[in-house]
Amino acid sequence: MSWNRGGHGLPLLPGYTFPDVTRSAFHRPQTLTYSRGYALAPRATVGIGQDPLPSEQLIQQQISELSFETPDVTYGSFDRGTVEDFIPAHVALDKKVLRYYAYFRENILFCSEEEFRVRPVVIHYFLEDNSMCVMEPKVENSALPQGKRIKRQRLPKNEPGEHYHWKDLNVGMDLEVYGITYHITQCDTFTKEFLESEGIVLNQPEPTPVDPFSERRQNPRPSFTTASGSDKMHQFLTLDRKVLRFFALWDDTDHPNGETRPVTIQYHLVDDTVEINEVYKRNCGRFPFPALMRRLKLPKKTEASGNFPSCVLEVSTAEVEEYYSPKDFRVGQSITLLGRRFLLYDCDGFTKDYYQKNHPDLEMKPFEVPKKKDPLQGRRKQAPPYNGFGSPEDSLQNCFSLIPTPPKKNVLKMLENEHKVLCYRAKLDSQHPGDENRRFVLSYFLSDDMISIFEKPTRGIIGGKFLKKTRIAKPGSTVDDPEFYSPADFAIGATVEVFSHRFVLTEADHNVLQYLESNASRIPLQTLDSLRQKLLGVGTANSQPADHNGGDVAAEPSS
Repeated sequence: MSWNRGGHGLPLLPGYTFPDVTRSAFHRPQTLTYSRGYALAPRATVGIGQDPLPSEQLIQQQISELSFETPDVTYGSFDRGTVEDFIPAHVALDKKVLRYYAYFRENILFCSEEEFRVRPVVIHYFLEDNSMCVMEPKVENSALPQGKRIKRQRLPKNEPGEHYHWKDLNVGMDLEVYGITYHITQCDTFTKEFLESEGIVLNQPEPTPVDPFSERRQNPRPSFTTASGSDKMHQFLTLDRKVLRFFALWDDTDHPNGETRPVTIQYHLVDDTVEINEVYKRNCGRFPFPALMRRLKLPKKTEASGNFPSCVLEVSTAEVEEYYSPKDFRVGQSITLLGRRFLLYDCDGFTKDYYQKNHPDLEMKPFEVPKKKDPLQGRRKQAPPYNGFGSPEDSLQNCFSLIPTPPKKNVLKMLENEHKVLCYRAKLDSQHPGDENRRFVLSYFLSDDMISIFEKPTRGIIGGKFLKKTRIAKPGSTVDDPEFYSPADFAIGATVEVFSHRFVLTEADHNVLQYLESNASRIPLQTLDSLRQKLLGVGTANSQPADHNGGDVAAEPSS
């Protein structure tokens, strides 16, 4: 490492430098840094051992001369103007498009009717990236591939590889792209203002020539063919989806097991065809095939109509002399179609207006058809007797539908009286001497008005569930209108008959008396008096009444 005594004016040349023996730092400066994950190479400002580079050294006198030097001559004011922000071209010219209207001629080969076609196009020039695209407006039923002819790209101008620029485009010029010459006729308002602001003089707009093929399609040549007797096209355009509808009765009583059936006869005016459909009532029991006769033209008079019998099964069009027309259908009269007799008794509103407008001489006489009395109408449905399986409500659902559903429950009552049970102590009223010591607990569930009976274990008898939860009907009530037990019937000393077993209520819980007193308006006075006399007289000191053996009334355990 050398040392230059620049203060003595020695040049920086070999032989004029001397090493610095007092130097101890020889590390190189950092020339590689990382910023936001990218490697950067900053410009070095110091050399080896943090020595300033010669390029960075300026004597103080030179710095002072550069800082405080004033120009000898000053032109105008020294005020610095505001510098405008730089806006790149892709931002300033974004979504700015020049639009030109042009056309090209397409030669038609091997055609005697036309030699060429004029096809208009629209040329879009995007100022953002100097790209262009050519679009052809779509014409309905043209049978030509129209739409985007050239996708957006920079179009070549010549063989050396130059591209078209907006300065090369003007009205009245030819633009040759990929072997097709487009002639520009005019442009839009924005394009005109932009080119004039850039100093380009636009030519006068030109009209687009008329396409001979399109002009011939708009004005077709007159046809000299002889018109037929009936114009099918005019009939289709004027009478399409217009149908005459008649209500009739098919008299089929001549055949065995025949009857009179209601039908609808529809006459289609667009092609003079007739269709007959049967009218089925609800639950009539017939197969769902209402089409009595499919839609077809009915011959009225044929060449072989006078000869009988005839062996021809199908009649050709050439043999038909006359078909059925709207004049043959008259309301109030009978008509024979394919050997079947139909009585027309009414028609819809459109049919009446059609006959008044087109056939005012035909007289329409609608009449009412007497309705048959339904022997089942007004008859009350009777449910079959209860068979003993399940509850009566559950069994009755089988009479309402093939797939029975559970009967509806009083949800509000179930929510209000959930877990509310009235407990009674009872004994069995039986003539058998072994039933004297049997004791039972009768539980009444207020949520669903069901009763369950639990037998307490005694000497020689295993207790347990005697009756699961069910609704018990009172003796003497009918199956059609059953009357079930309620808390109003459970008085002390009363007898409850459950499936031929008689139970005598001996005691009750204090909750029973509280509940009945809260609903005293629906409880008989005799029931309340029996409970008060039993509970208040015997069980005032105890929270629950005691039986004859000294036990308490217990609720039915869960099974």
